[in-house]
Amino acid sequence: MRIRIIDAFTDRPFAGNPAAVCLLDGDGWPDEAWMRRVTVEMNQSETAFAYPLPAGAEADWALRWFTPVVEEQLCGHATLATTHALRTDRRIGTRVRFSSRSGVLIAHPRDDGAITLDFPAASVTETEPPDDLADALGVKPNAVHRTGSLRDLLVLLTDEAAVRELDPDPTAVARITRRDDIRGVTVTAVADPGREYDFVSRFFSPADGIPEDPVTGSAHTALTPYWTARLGRDELIGRQVSARSGVVRVALRGERVHLTGHAVTIVDGTLLTEP
Repeated sequence: MRIRIIDAFTDRPFAGNPAAVCLLDGDGWPDEAWMRRVTVEMNQSETAFAYPLPAGAEADWALRWFTPVVEEQLCGHATLATTHALRTDRRIGTRVRFSSRSGVLIAHPRDDGAITLDFPAASVTETEPPDDLADALGVKPNAVHRTGSLRDLLVLLTDEAAVRELDPDPTAVARITRRDDIRGVTVTAVADPGREYDFVSRFFSPADGIPEDPVTGSAHTALTPYWTARLGRDELIGRQVSARSGVVRVALRGERVHLTGHAVTIVDGTLLTEP
């Protein structure tokens, strides 16, 4: 069985966010325990599994995502990577619909090599920060927001330098997210003047096996409505300033967000253990 590692939200190798992608040969899901073992073996923040749906179904492909610890409700970079794999194999045209745990998600491969994901926008509501959040992050937040069904905390910091220099305690962050049923913590700030992007972010989800995610498409479903409202523009550029870094071009379209990025295949191989 073919399996690939694809760097998403980047146009160069060894940057962005790597995802493993396994396009399944059958017409249903294999044993979940097998998928979880493959995910642990691949040791990426996410591994995507997909199989083709029959004509007339609500979507073209069924899609699931796993971290080494949990199955995810929504994952942007692994969806982009899966779309890139399908386009490389010439199995899709200018649109593909994925049936997922977050409903039907649409991806549009573009002529310039980019891929645009059409995802539901997350709600963003200001809230009181958990008492121990500042200690866990090592910095006092300017503001904290809940993100509805996305289940993240969106934390505003003073400036770009504060986001870049952040050195959180992963054990403390994991304790907060487990206790408060939070998926992860997104920290963000407006970009410094003169940058080629509008805002920066980082994402931490240590309880789900992701101490720091390199580039988090799903987090941008909340970052997009948040920053478009604050900056007064419907189209922006976000840079996730992890060690690998990556760029997400975002657009707010009513209750949907469009997330655009590139992808690069790094590994293309054969998985010798079948389900």
